[in-house]
Amino acid sequence: MGKFTFRGGVHPYDGKALSKDKAIQTLEPKGDLVYPLSQHIGAPAKAIVAKGQQVKRGECIAEAGGFVSAPVYSTVSGTVKAIEKRRTVTGDLVDCIIIENDGADEMAPPIHDKKYEDMSREDVIAAVQKAGIVGMGGAGFPTHVKLSPKDPDAIDTIIVNCAECEPYLTSDYRKMLEEPDELVEGLSIVVKLFPNARGVLAVEDNKPDCIERLTEKCAGKDKISVAALKTKYPQGSERQLIYAVTGRQINSKMLPADAGCIVNNVDTVIAIRNAVMEGEPLMTRIVTVTGDAIADPRNFRVRCGTNYAELIDAAGGFKKEPKKIISGGPMMGFALFGLDVPVTKTSSALLCMSEDEVAKWEPTACINCGRCVDACPSGLIPSRLADHAAHFNEEEFLRMYGMECVECGSCSYICPAKRQLAQSIKTMRKLQLAKRKK
Repeated sequence: MGKFTFRGGVHPYDGKALSKDKAIQTLEPKGDLVYPLSQHIGAPAKAIVAKGQQVKRGECIAEAGGFVSAPVYSTVSGTVKAIEKRRTVTGDLVDCIIIENDGADEMAPPIHDKKYEDMSREDVIAAVQKAGIVGMGGAGFPTHVKLSPKDPDAIDTIIVNCAECEPYLTSDYRKMLEEPDELVEGLSIVVKLFPNARGVLAVEDNKPDCIERLTEKCAGKDKISVAALKTKYPQGSERQLIYAVTGRQINSKMLPADAGCIVNNVDTVIAIRNAVMEGEPLMTRIVTVTGDAIADPRNFRVRCGTNYAELIDAAGGFKKEPKKIISGGPMMGFALFGLDVPVTKTSSALLCMSEDEVAKWEPTACINCGRCVDACPSGLIPSRLADHAAHFNEEEFLRMYGMECVECGSCSYICPAKRQLAQSIKTMRKLQLAKRKK
């Protein structure tokens, strides 16, 4: 086994050529902005504005609902139009703040006015918390919680997930090329929080230009280096990334901190830098708009709250009628029922495909080929887990370590019988997690 890889995984068509050479373009919002109060793992934020209230860009409109939560900021100046339930990319109805954009972009004061050189460890973490930063790779775990482990001295490796292994996505790739200094500065800030830590920028080897540029930026920095990872999906999955970089294994009952690691996404690390050094709350993110149905695939800097339909328009609209639209990548993204949903802190891509390949598949009986076992990065037997899930055999599902599934979808992708293994397993996992909460 190579040093920087993991067991299992698959090699789907990556589709990155559509947008990887398109520089980041700033997209200004046009219509109303919609801000879900739940854009992260943990308790939803609590609205602190009222209908009719005037707000400024960068003004807090919802405070954290607990320690594992994050505040929400307005990304435009305007008037609070309503506080009501709206649909999000998952199809859920959630409480949202709707702001009518006045186009003036009047700015609120920064979240702090301290110089980084004068900030203590506590000041840095407080700035990250106040900025509302969460994991922007998809999970949305509040970043200040990650930076506050029980034993900071036990953390020895800070990993920046630069893999971007999900097909079609190129937002992190463009960030690495266009903002390498900010990325390295952000990592330096995080490394300094932990006295025994080193920083690793973990990049898949299909991005040699990023590896070269980041290696140049790390020259002379004793505690920061670049690790070239074998290109394979799901290389960017937290457990697989930790194993590839450190050789340490974690399971579903452990946190990365239990293995002495903290893992953050590229966009998250740059957001940390901006919060600490510039006093900027999290208000924008990079979204890749791509797919064979898009006229002009692009990477956009988008303000949170922007309607997805505006992204399509900015990318030239559809050149073919899409049969499937996905928020995120094709392996772990959410299929959309419509475009009237807002960009949130965890939005990474809008993928529009002219064909729905999965809908064409006609699943057949398992042929016991074992390919799903070879592909599973967690070393499970997906075909059996899917059978137990389909028959609601909870005892056997748990006995066969079904909760260790990372829901990457490798098993469904590789299955010659076209069985929807990952979906069945994911449904059972959700049921089990709901039971645990009760």
